[in-house]
Amino acid sequence: MEDNINMIKIYLSPSCSSCRKVKAWFLQQHIPFQEVNILKQELTEDDLKEMLEKSLDGTDEIISTRSKIFREQNIDVDSMSLKELLSFIQQNPTILKRPIIVDEDKIQVGYNSDEIEIFEREKEKRIVEQARAIALKTCQNCPNKEGCEHRYDDTKAKIRAEYCEGDECEGDEGKEKAE
Repeated sequence: MEDNINMIKIYLSPSCSSCRKVKAWFLQQHIPFQEVNILKQELTEDDLKEMLEKSLDGTDEIISTRSKIFREQNIDVDSMSLKELLSFIQQNPTILKRPIIVDEDKIQVGYNSDEIEIFEREKEKRIVEQARAIALKTCQNCPNKEGCEHRYDDTKAKIRAEYCEGDECEGDEGKEKAE
């Protein structure tokens, strides 16, 4: 089971079509995530602070100025203290743009088919890192290192493709240049 600390969180509402697209995409890619229905689950101050900290544009990125509550109450988020802002969002979660995807180091707001693919690339990185950790842990003292069932011949190729450019790689010792 995935560690919830590093789990991707998707803040959404069921009636939102972009939210359904994001959820379907994550399910199709087999990327684990934690679904947070903002209409049923109260957002914590920590959840909201995390969104704001990871947002490049602060409140502009996560708050919908087109929302009904925003227009009706003539809200000026710039004049609010952080505590007032967090409390206001907790009381009025529909003011948030949706979906909001949060992982350990970034946030993505809305559904964009090109931008969302970054989560798939990160999933692949995690798989390679997990394979490396398992191999190191499991095969460290293995008497049958070359024939070990945990050995991944393609791991080196994946690492090379990820970190090296062209035909040259700093990690290739003894590799002779062709021609």
